[in-house]
Amino acid sequence: MVGPHLGDNEQTLKSIFEHCSDIVFRRLSLRGDDKLLLVYVDGMIDKELVQSSMLKPLLYHGVPQGLGVLDSLAQMCEQELVAALVAKKVTAFEECTELILRGQIAFLAEGEASILLADVSQFETRSIEEPSNEAALRGSRESFTEQIRTNTTMLRRIIVTPDLKMESFHVGKLTKTEVILAYIEGLPSPTLLDEVRTRVKAIDIQGVLESGYIEEYIEDTGYSPFPQIMSTERADVVSAGLMEGKISLLVNGTPNVLVVPMTFWDGLQAPDDYYERFMYVTMNRWIRYLFALFSLLFPSIYIALTTFHPEMVPPKLMLNITGLREQSPFPTVIEVFMMEFMFEGLREAGIRLPQQIGPLVSIVGALVIGQAAVEAGIISAPIVIVVSAAGISSFVIPRYRFGYPMRMLRFPLLVMSGLFGLFGLALGLILILSHLIQLNPMGTPYLEPLAPTKKNKLRNVLWRRPRKRMS
Repeated sequence: MVGPHLGDNEQTLKSIFEHCSDIVFRRLSLRGDDKLLLVYVDGMIDKELVQSSMLKPLLYHGVPQGLGVLDSLAQMCEQELVAALVAKKVTAFEECTELILRGQIAFLAEGEASILLADVSQFETRSIEEPSNEAALRGSRESFTEQIRTNTTMLRRIIVTPDLKMESFHVGKLTKTEVILAYIEGLPSPTLLDEVRTRVKAIDIQGVLESGYIEEYIEDTGYSPFPQIMSTERADVVSAGLMEGKISLLVNGTPNVLVVPMTFWDGLQAPDDYYERFMYVTMNRWIRYLFALFSLLFPSIYIALTTFHPEMVPPKLMLNITGLREQSPFPTVIEVFMMEFMFEGLREAGIRLPQQIGPLVSIVGALVIGQAAVEAGIISAPIVIVVSAAGISSFVIPRYRFGYPMRMLRFPLLVMSGLFGLFGLALGLILILSHLIQLNPMGTPYLEPLAPTKKNKLRNVLWRRPRKRMS
């Protein structure tokens, strides 16, 4: 606890911040016997505000008079001197230490058994930019930033109602990262709200550096390849989810905001779906659904048909494929596996390399390696076409993270098709569908409104209704 002797309090704080070179201790001698100690983190406060509005009045004029007798110097600072919107008294060193590390400045006075803290924090942050992972033709071009207050302000600008509630939590023993649970009062079910709140409070972890930490702790099934919590950088996407009765989690230090609950169909919808005309959107949705299935099934179907069921392929096409495969030393399933691994490697290289050369390396690498492999007789030309078409089709999925399960599940389906043909492919699809039906994130069926069937909501999944007819 804070004591009345300034020297003792100073020594206690110096022992807490031992070997912390960025912590500044500055003592001031005012007119008379008043003594004051300032403690702050260098680089995290607005020095201009502190010097002009706090230090100069004290140093030049001392304790101001004229508003009656003041009980303490801390009271004087709180009522008359500190030009800050947020100022509070604390009596515990633990709370004082945390607030200093968050960018507040501490005032300690001789004879005072309390510490005054003023929020004058100011540090460099990234400006609002265009979303890098969620391109859209229409709509807002603003994306979230790493500063949580900037993100909450963006939501307040869109949803102008006091019903937008934001509950704050601190997660992580070391980082004490602020996590904000946002929702519109009355829209989400009380059961869902209590469940999310309980799971966030139950997180026991050393530190949180990104929203992915929170996601893994609160999701229902950690071993499922399908994401059960939507992550987005767009403020309009989060606002739309809030107005649909969902809950969002904003984590300080990351621009990726979590939205719960998520369904399978949320992963296949884009922001443009609600900005463009309904006829265009309906056509694009069906193209998206078909190409998502195409990216998952096309390599497996090719293996099953050419290896086990050649009678199902048109004779001329089968003769061409057979002629091109004469020089290949590997079975079809091995060829597809080799090209799939190579394609995934090039995709990962394009992401990890610097932005200026990443796309160039991935495109040139695919062209050169594919052409060289065909000319060398290692693989056949149809395999390059099949793998490339399936890989490019996965880019149609608007949410990049939702493309991961399609890419991962492609490999076990290749094995099933290579061993048992179409029967193995059908068995693999049944297992995937069974898993999807069992997923129930936050009490919401993952395939809703298809399973269980809800006709009114299902219509909005199959096609986008005109705006006037939407509820």
